Amino acid sequence: MSYDLAVWEGERPSDDAAAGRCFTDLYDEYIAADGPGVAPTEQIAAYVAVLLGRWPDLTEDEDEDDNSPWSTGPLLGEASGPLIYFPMRWSMAEEASAYAAEMASSMGLNCYDPQAQCLRP
Repeated sequence: MSYDLAVWEGERPSDDAAAGRCFTDLYDEYIAADGPGVAPTEQIAAYVAVLLGRWPDLTEDEDEDDNSPWSTGPLLGEASGPLIYFPMRWSMAEEASAYAAEMASSMGLNCYDPQAQCLRP
């Protein structure tokens, strides 16, 4: 089981419902769309680099030390254009999602929790 977060560039939505609509629109355009993926924007790539500075990326051999919260790797592979939608291992989700939300906020990005259907923090 995993815990997912969505982080994107743009103006902060006015409330959780608006954030849900924004996430759905971005997901449909950048993640679910058929065709080639779009390279992550510089800001999203920088955000991923911050996350990977705290916890290692997964490799094809998986995380042998079991100290990475990411459920997939490479983490940057979950990004497309101005959006990253990424899963975390449930066992580390509380700590990792709090850090991911804090870093998103500090970088002027939006962080949305699709499970709780709310903006973070």
